[in-house]
Amino acid sequence: MKSKIYLLGLITLFFISCKKENSIKVTANDYCAAVDTVTGIMVHDIFSPPVASRIYVYPNIAAYEIMAQNSTKYQSLQGQLKGLDSIPKLDPKSGVNKNLAALVAHIEVSKMLIFSEDALGKYRDSLYEKWENENAKEFLVSKDYGLKVADRIKKWMGKDNYKQTRTFSKFSVYANQPGRWQPTPPAYMDAVEPHWGEIRTLVMDSASQFKPIAPYPFSTDKKSAFYKDAKETYDVGNMISEKLILMEKNKSNVIPEESAICTFWDCNPYATVTQGHMMFAKKKNSPDAHWMNITKIALKKNKSDFETAVFAYTKTSIGVFESIISCWNEKFRSNVVRPETYINQNIDENWRPQLQTPPFPEYTSGHSVISSCSSLILTSIFGDNFSYIDDSEVPFGLPKRPFKSFKLAAAEASISRLYGGIHYRAAIENGVAQGNNIGNYLNKKLKMLKK
Repeated sequence: MKSKIYLLGLITLFFISCKKENSIKVTANDYCAAVDTVTGIMVHDIFSPPVASRIYVYPNIAAYEIMAQNSTKYQSLQGQLKGLDSIPKLDPKSGVNKNLAALVAHIEVSKMLIFSEDALGKYRDSLYEKWENENAKEFLVSKDYGLKVADRIKKWMGKDNYKQTRTFSKFSVYANQPGRWQPTPPAYMDAVEPHWGEIRTLVMDSASQFKPIAPYPFSTDKKSAFYKDAKETYDVGNMISEKLILMEKNKSNVIPEESAICTFWDCNPYATVTQGHMMFAKKKNSPDAHWMNITKIALKKNKSDFETAVFAYTKTSIGVFESIISCWNEKFRSNVVRPETYINQNIDENWRPQLQTPPFPEYTSGHSVISSCSSLILTSIFGDNFSYIDDSEVPFGLPKRPFKSFKLAAAEASISRLYGGIHYRAAIENGVAQGNNIGNYLNKKLKMLKK
C-alpha cells in the first residue's frame, strides 16, 4: 500500500513539473493603472506643467519602443524623435513578454523622474512579486529586457538640456517696466520654468517653429486693443461674481455654468489656500494630467488593447511635451502681464479673478495650447465626435462633465481661462491656433502606424 502511495506521489510530481506555466497577462488596464499611479505621485509632489510633461513623455516612449519591436502594426520612433537612434533589439525567441517588459520600462523611467521614489517602488515591487509567482522564468527575462531599454531611454533623456536648465538664473522681474509680468497673489511666486523653451524638442524643428502672432502692444489707453481685452476679462469676472452672489441669495445649488467650467479646468498645481497666517498647497491635476486621464477614459470606453493604450498615451504625451515647450518659449519671450495685475493697476484695485493666477507670464494660454493639440491627437486615434464623460476632477471634489468630442472639450478648456480671469481673449484664441498648428504637424509628421 505504501509503495502505491509513493508511486502515485511520484507521478503527481512528474505531471506538475511537466506542466507548462501560463504566460503572464498584462492588460491595457494595467498600463492605465501605472500611469494613474505616477499621476497621483506627481500631484502629491507638486510638479509644474512643464516638468510634468517630461515625466509623462519619456516613460511612455520607453514602453512604446518595446511594444513596437517586431510589431505588425506599430513602428519604432527611432529616427523620428531627435537623438533617439536605437534600443536593444528584441530576439523573438527570447521568451520576453513584451507587455510586461514595456510596463517595467515605464515604471523604471518614471521612478527616475519623480521625487517620491519609495511610493512608486512599492507599487513596482507588488507587481514584480505577483508576476514572479505567476511565471518566474518569463518574468525575469522580460524584466531584464525592460530594464535594458529603460537604461537606454534614460541616457537619451539625459541629453535634453533639462539638467542644464536647473543651473540657469531665475527670471528677472523689473517693476518699473509696465506691461511686463509681475508675481501675483496670494503666494507671489517666482516665475516657473523660465528656460523651458531651451529644452530639446522631440519632433518640432525648434521651440519657435510655431511662434504665434505677437500679442497686442501694451497700453493703458481705453481705446487700445490691450485695454479692451483686459476690460472684457474684468467684465466677465464681474458677471460670474454677480451670478454667484445671486445663487447664494436664492439659496440655490445650481452653480453658474461659467463658474463650473473654469473650476473644472483650473488644473493649477500651484493653487494655495490661506488660513490665518498659514498657507498650504491645494493639490490639483496639471493640464497634462487632465489630458492623460481623458486618454484613459477613451481607451476604456473603446475597450482598447495594451498596444493601443501604449500608442495613445505615447502620442498624446509627445503632443503635450511639444506644446509646452512651444508655449513656454512664447511666454517668456513676450512676457505679458497677467489680467489680475493690469486690472488692479488700471481698472479696479479690488478686483480678483475667479481662479488663482498661475506663476508665469500670460501669453499664450498654456491650457489652450495643450488642450487644442491633445484634442487633435486623440481625434486622430479615436475619431471625431467621440463622446465621453470626463471624471478627471472627481478626486478633487468636482463633478463629472460630458463632452461630445475632444475638440469641444478643448474649446471649453480654452474659454475657461477667460471665465477664470487669468487670461485675455487674445492669448486664448492665439493659443488655440498655436496648439492646432502643433497637433496637425505631429499628426502628419509622426509615423507610428505601419501602412
